[in-house]
Amino acid sequence: MASSHLRTELGKVKGLGASRHAVSHWWLQRVTALALVPLSLWFLASLLTALLSPDFNHAAAWFASPVHAILMALFLVAVFVHAKLGVQVIIEDYLHQPVMKYTLLLLNTFICWIFAGICILAVLKLHMLDISAGI
Repeated sequence: MASSHLRTELGKVKGLGASRHAVSHWWLQRVTALALVPLSLWFLASLLTALLSPDFNHAAAWFASPVHAILMALFLVAVFVHAKLGVQVIIEDYLHQPVMKYTLLLLNTFICWIFAGICILAVLKLHMLDISAGI
């Protein structure tokens, strides 16, 4: 009741919060966390069996598989989206200076999307190239 005087008349009538996107943000963070559970287990199993193998051809064949390339791309997208959302919540909750807050929010978005793009391009390059032919 005490905080109702801080809301606009239109906000009181519609029952909307300040940004109106908190629920979708919350759901997206939960969906990415849920997607990361099986993808992380798959990644750890792949890391222990194929990627840490001393046989280079085994690792090259692993990256040549379309299933592994797609799952790795999905894993990377889920990791970077989840990280972006988590860091965004921290910035929004704990920074109160507008210039610093919005600068870090933009930086967070750019860094996450740039690194996600670089990682996905690396996976595609490893998938498309026949890296075992150079041995």
